[in-house]
Amino acid sequence: MNHFEQLAKIDIGKHIEKKNNLSYLSWAHAVDQLMRQDQTANWVFHEPQMFGESMMVSCTVTAFEKAITMHLPVMDHRNQAIKNPDSFQVNKNMMRCLVKGIAAHGLGLYIYAGEDLPYSEPVAEPEPRGKPELLALLSGMTTEAEVKGLWAELTAPERASIKTEVATLGKQIKGEA
Repeated sequence: MNHFEQLAKIDIGKHIEKKNNLSYLSWAHAVDQLMRQDQTANWVFHEPQMFGESMMVSCTVTAFEKAITMHLPVMDHRNQAIKNPDSFQVNKNMMRCLVKGIAAHGLGLYIYAGEDLPYSEPVAEPEPRGKPELLALLSGMTTEAEVKGLWAELTAPERASIKTEVATLGKQIKGEA
């Protein structure tokens, strides 16, 4: 198996966080998984570059003796470029760029699928599904992957409404209940 496939096979689903319908992998989890696979992996942040009032950060990640450089504009929580970013905003986006560089080696690359699509106006959030509808979806699930897949798609209110039931089902699937 090649190294890209090796990293792409790692299940990072439990570490993915959702914010404003966007998925994120914490830099700490990305570095942890990368270093478990290649203890010699390293990265270098390059000098940020200004583009008018916005800024671009870049990072080169070397893993399995292959260097990949990624770039990322300094963005806010809506993925919009920040005018004249401060050091905290730059640092936060440097770490996001690090995760993107690690993803280019295979770990969690699917998170970035579609990020290069043309910008479109935000679509209105659908109304949260009710507990009965969510429980009906859960009732047919027999694998942990199915439950994780549903959990990743749920909004915070939907998750809160069935948290206990999901935990119980997870234990049943694992044979702990």
